[in-house]
Amino acid sequence: MRIKHQFGGNWTDEKLERVRKYLHAYTTIFNANPRAQKLHTIYVDAFAGTGYRNPSNISDQTFLFDLVQEENQSFLKGSARIALEVEPPFKEYVFIERDPDYACELTRLQREFAGRRSNISVISQDANAYLLEWVRSTTWDKTRAVVFLDPYGMEVEWNVIRALGRTEAVDLWILFPLGVAVNRLLTKAGPPPERWARALTRSFGTEEWQDVFYPSQKVLTLFGEKEIHLKEADFEKIEEFFLSRLETAFAAVAPKPLALTNSKNNPLYLLCFASANPKGAAIAIKIARYILER
Repeated sequence: MRIKHQFGGNWTDEKLERVRKYLHAYTTIFNANPRAQKLHTIYVDAFAGTGYRNPSNISDQTFLFDLVQEENQSFLKGSARIALEVEPPFKEYVFIERDPDYACELTRLQREFAGRRSNISVISQDANAYLLEWVRSTTWDKTRAVVFLDPYGMEVEWNVIRALGRTEAVDLWILFPLGVAVNRLLTKAGPPPERWARALTRSFGTEEWQDVFYPSQKVLTLFGEKEIHLKEADFEKIEEFFLSRLETAFAAVAPKPLALTNSKNNPLYLLCFASANPKGAAIAIKIARYILER
């Protein structure tokens, strides 16, 4: 019996179609270039789910999901399956899924794509911990990779993003939880509580968000001047700050991420792209921009 992986709607289709187009362009380029053919290409899908999704009504769940609206649909392809169907293929596939039931479902893909079975790894571990070890143990002068970080919320830690950028060999697609998580932690009346602040710092890799989103203001009171910190972060400012952070870790970043919204046009996520390879970044960004901005 298949385990249901219920998440996403039309915005998920948009996300997966953009990534699919990039993967096709990526493998086509590497397959056509004799020098690039010698490199070992890897597709890594963190938070891979089950390989398919079975959306149902997700209209009023707490914190991460109550903005998501969707209709009942039959089984739809997930990112792992879409990557395996891309031709020409990658030389290796790594699917990371912490949930053991979901990971078990992913092993079905090894049987379904039997010709690539030895090239498909299903990893049932924490994605952050695994990726840090994977970056450390990979020989990057002989390897190129596309990594897709597709979390539900704020699971991705900045130290992982920074490590991927230091490889100078990874193209990164990342789903940034703009509306479903980050903006909700940025309380209006003043800086968020300590636990939420730590989560934001883990995601951004710096405490600078505090000064950007809560600049100091002086107001007059009955007792004289008082310094206060009120939220001045809208969706645009949060986006700008995250892209500026990506630019500190990667050789180049696509300037216009794709905003993914629900049926009420509320922003949920940003689909962002960055390239770590200084030599290949220009063409990678050109392709990603074309895909994102159409």
